[in-house]
Amino acid sequence: MKKTIIIFPLVLIMASLVLLACQSSGQKAENESKTDVIKDSLDFKIGQMIMAGFRGTVLKPSNHIYRDITQHHIGGVILYSRDLLQGASKPRNIQSKPQLKKLISDLKKLSKVPLLVAVDEEGGKVSRLSAKFGFTSTQRPQEIGEINQLPATEKWASHIAGKVKEMGFNVNFAPVVDLNVNPKAPIIGRLGRSFSGDVETLVNHAYKFAEVHQKQGIICAIKHFPGHGSAVADSHLGFTDVTDTWNSIELAPFKRMIEKGFQGMVMTAHVFNKKLDDKYPATMSKKIMNDYLRKKWGWQGIIISDDMQMNAIAKNYGLEEALEKSINAGVDIILFSNNGRDSYNQQTVPQVIAIIKKLIKDGKISRQRIDESYARIMKMKEQLNEK
Repeated sequence: MKKTIIIFPLVLIMASLVLLACQSSGQKAENESKTDVIKDSLDFKIGQMIMAGFRGTVLKPSNHIYRDITQHHIGGVILYSRDLLQGASKPRNIQSKPQLKKLISDLKKLSKVPLLVAVDEEGGKVSRLSAKFGFTSTQRPQEIGEINQLPATEKWASHIAGKVKEMGFNVNFAPVVDLNVNPKAPIIGRLGRSFSGDVETLVNHAYKFAEVHQKQGIICAIKHFPGHGSAVADSHLGFTDVTDTWNSIELAPFKRMIEKGFQGMVMTAHVFNKKLDDKYPATMSKKIMNDYLRKKWGWQGIIISDDMQMNAIAKNYGLEEALEKSINAGVDIILFSNNGRDSYNQQTVPQVIAIIKKLIKDGKISRQRIDESYARIMKMKEQLNEK
């Protein structure tokens, strides 16, 4: 009897532990199943197609970006050093190295899948990680192209990639592969953003830049397709027609980068070009995005829009039309900087999602088109080796 009395409680304890383990395992499986359902939902897929900007140097639950990541599942964020609407009076996202590193870490923790955290760090004039915030300044791409020594380019690109990586960014919207055909072009030539007006020189240095970044696990985006180097206007400010200045040679750097095996994203330009499409700017043009990139050149990677709130789009097309045409043209990730010169909208993300869902319901965008972009995005994120 004494042996039975001793063994019986032990049996009960062991049975209880087994039951608890089964319940725990079942709960875990149920939670994983729920997560899979969320990831496979239309809302999740649409959210992954959106990259958004926000104000804030620290992450707070009251900030709309917290909601945009946790509830609307946006695929990425873009950070800036200054706020165009508020000017220099208030910081945007960057104040110091420790602050920035923590902000990016906190943002990443909110997402169920790897979050794209992007920055424009081209070197020279276009630098968010500047000396003002404790970073080392770098030369302009044009100066690097003039030196025209690949070892020097590799060293320069390694420095840029290093500070981008150190802060936690995994996307750099660079290099510019707009051919420098017009040195006086306000947004490219005058700022020294292009390596060269010679195709091979430009491609050699741009490819080295991207290669260095890729080795450090950073995704690059070559920009701005199909070429912004001849523009005499700035698409940030308004409608930009390059029909009379653009030449087909401006396509060559993009084509060569793809042929050389570039791995990353292609960013669109909001330029209007009757030679390629007499109705829509490049970002909204199926003729340009699909016929050239996808069909002629076989590009299977991500196409990301330039900021959809730039005035070339925002002041000339309604948001619904812009979204419909851009997505159907082949754009996979739609960028909303929320850093325009006219307004700041905390409801941008939910509004964009609602419009895309309406377009799907009305049959203007197919579910298949969403699935295509989602598959490309998730394939790219799998290579990030992040949570």
